[in-house]
Amino acid sequence: MTSALMSVYRQAEVAFDHGKGAYIFDVNGRQYLDFNAGIAVSSLGHAHPHLVKTLQDQAAKLWHTSNLYRIPHQDRLAERLVETTFAEKCFFVNSGVEAIECAIKTARKYFYDKGQPEKNRIITLEGAFHGRSMAAISAAGQEKLVTGFGPLLPGFDRVIPGDLDAMKMAITPETAAIMVEPVQGEGGVNPLSDAICRACGPCVMKTVF
Repeated sequence: MTSALMSVYRQAEVAFDHGKGAYIFDVNGRQYLDFNAGIAVSSLGHAHPHLVKTLQDQAAKLWHTSNLYRIPHQDRLAERLVETTFAEKCFFVNSGVEAIECAIKTARKYFYDKGQPEKNRIITLEGAFHGRSMAAISAAGQEKLVTGFGPLLPGFDRVIPGDLDAMKMAITPETAAIMVEPVQGEGGVNPLSDAICRACGPCVMKTVF
């Protein structure tokens, strides 16, 4: 079947119509147990009654006003997240790649404001997938992602996942941050060990800062 949509992924010949909890149903009524969960977006399942009602209530009032203005619900959610996590501020985005772009810019701007503009390099992992923007594919460096899109953006140093010594060795006076996926998806569903995940933060704090 041909489609007017630009091809991004090689799609399976199945179209889903609706979902309920952990199950989704295709246009022919066949039921599937959804292990994909919308690439982890639908973490509360499909058609959760509380979420459906909340969306319907909001859609009946306002869809969009821009963050040029105060958004009360957004303020309240940010406050709850700050109260229950390590964060001091929140930045809401529409996709993972926007979060990655913000993370890269934030790390570099932090050191620029400290008078250390040379600290702009980001350490990433081989096999990573951070999205399809230029910065994201430059960070990942996978051939299947970058072929045909050169020149890539500079400033990324890649190491093998799971090798903490290699990660420490990759840190230089120009390193601004380490960017990792705790569980690689496109890289083959590779979870990093708890030891690596625990070490990444202190490694950056002690060596980079």
